[in-house]
Amino acid sequence: MTREDVIKEFSSLKGVGKAKAELLYDSGFTSMAKLKKATLSELVAIKGITEKSAQDLLDQFKVKKDATKKEPEKITSKPTQKKVDKSIPKKKPEETRKEEEVGIVEGDEKEYKVKKKPELNDEMKKKLQIRKQVKKRTPEFLREEWFRYKKIPKNWRRPDGITSKMRINLKYRPSKVRVGFRGPRETRDLHPSGFEEVFVYNALDIENINPKTQAARIGASVGTKKRLEIEKKADELNIRVLNRSQ
Repeated sequence: MTREDVIKEFSSLKGVGKAKAELLYDSGFTSMAKLKKATLSELVAIKGITEKSAQDLLDQFKVKKDATKKEPEKITSKPTQKKVDKSIPKKKPEETRKEEEVGIVEGDEKEYKVKKKPELNDEMKKKLQIRKQVKKRTPEFLREEWFRYKKIPKNWRRPDGITSKMRINLKYRPSKVRVGFRGPRETRDLHPSGFEEVFVYNALDIENINPKTQAARIGASVGTKKRLEIEKKADELNIRVLNRSQ
């Protein structure tokens, strides 16, 4: 084989370019067979070849050797058939489908507990529904010319200035914060479930909560020991904890 053919063959290896292939050829590896017999120390001695690249090159040859040694396994015995107990009645497809819908899983003892909901009158439930609908159609309020400069964040600021296009409500400008986007007054600051959130920092604070309309939210500064005490006390008094630890 000519020098060009050998260099081309070396270049087909992973991580070996034309320059590295020429280095290998000039260092005495004039064929692929000689390169396969090379040791790590011989390859590292070549200027321009690191220890990592030399190890990767040797690993490629090992992988090829292992691939050639493997032979397809011969099936000597026939696959054993599972014995079916005829005494057990077969389940109909409708029954299995029902079990999947209900979520019956063997060995799964955990049961889903429905979260406690507040006791609200019909008027309050209606206002919560209105707040939900208003929230859906409320746009994202963006600051004036947030798209123009990187230094301007997206957080809302009221537009001002005599030449402001957004202030005078020109078309194709972002929506401004207005009174019409607010929900009913009675539902403001309520949790999406309808509970009034009350911050608690110890087990004694739980006793001041009305379980019918209020829910506890444990403060961020509360440690694990106190948090567990608060949750235990809340379970005793049937009070919902909004940020319960899992």
